[in-house]
Amino acid sequence: MAIILFDGNAHKTLLPLTFTRPVADLRVGILTIAEKWAKCIGIDFSYHTQAYLSVKYPQKNEDRNLFINGAVCPNEQLQEAIQKLHGGEALKHNGELIAVKLSEADAKHFHHNADFGSEVNYTGELVKITYPEDIFRNNDAELRKDFTLLTKGRTSASLNSTNVIIGDNFFAEEGAIADCSTFSTLNGPIYLAAKTEVWEGTHIRGGFALLGNSQVKMGTKIYGATTVGPYCRVGGEINNAVIWGYSNKGHEGYLGNAVVGEWCNIGADTNNSNLKNNYAEVKLWDYNTERFRKTGLQFCGLIMADHAKCAINTMFNTGTVAGVGANIFGAGFPRNFIPDFSWGGPQGYEIYTLKKMYETTEKVFARRDHRKFDQAEQDILKAVFEQTERFRNF
Repeated sequence: MAIILFDGNAHKTLLPLTFTRPVADLRVGILTIAEKWAKCIGIDFSYHTQAYLSVKYPQKNEDRNLFINGAVCPNEQLQEAIQKLHGGEALKHNGELIAVKLSEADAKHFHHNADFGSEVNYTGELVKITYPEDIFRNNDAELRKDFTLLTKGRTSASLNSTNVIIGDNFFAEEGAIADCSTFSTLNGPIYLAAKTEVWEGTHIRGGFALLGNSQVKMGTKIYGATTVGPYCRVGGEINNAVIWGYSNKGHEGYLGNAVVGEWCNIGADTNNSNLKNNYAEVKLWDYNTERFRKTGLQFCGLIMADHAKCAINTMFNTGTVAGVGANIFGAGFPRNFIPDFSWGGPQGYEIYTLKKMYETTEKVFARRDHRKFDQAEQDILKAVFEQTERFRNF
């Protein structure tokens, strides 16, 4: 049986983060949502996603197929409900499709709004990632769940005696390196993957996860719940942020209550505000409604999509959304919504053309031998460029 994670309606509400990936490829906790399901069920996965993403993320059907809503994180109660489903029977929550088992023939014509005839109503616990801020606000609980899932029955590798570990919920894979640093697990677990490095003088308070081939630079201060994905380098001060992978925040500056996509670079001494001066509720730009949406949050910082970059000393206001490929620089606070493929800052913007974007991205990918800026990657960026044209009224 194949697991197929479908986008559903969350693809629109999670923009700009889902312009460049399926919903289930979002990282929350230690793992992506797709990886969580694969670990829990023990079956590999594929995606049912937007047409322009399907070359990079193809759907793979088998004789029997389990379609699962890619915005939903697994738990034992939900897994049990899914396992009880019969063929063609749909599991729904408040009218929204959560899961359905289909034959290979029916899988080829799947649509999440289709009428499946037989339905089962799910009333149990459900963690669903609907909006970008749901990623950092759920990161604590999901990090704890993933930590338990990944460390069950395993023994942590030892760090050298120059480090101080407070509490018991600490796990390092073989090949993780740390020197002269402190790790406190009193407020949440800490997970260091293989081929990670924590440099001297770092202080980390859990929950925290550092994934493969990433480094934490000297003197960094990290507060939970924070996740640093693979092939990243971070420094400065970080609080309740999720950085997916292949991105750098390598210098001093504050990042808090934030989500940073892949292939992003945050310049030295860049800071984001996560609390308004009047302590008012934070609003975020919503691509689906094309207006600012109330988040219900008092603390909400930066949402930065894939390939976005900012220069040194950038000051992001509370509740800023930076779109795919945005390149931000200049003195003062940029606007709270920086459209995709923007080039500039408070003094004004122009269009960051695809030609220039491709030139830069090819150089960035070349720094990672195992990742290629191929035609599929180029076509995705071209599709996003075309879809977001209306927002670039410079």
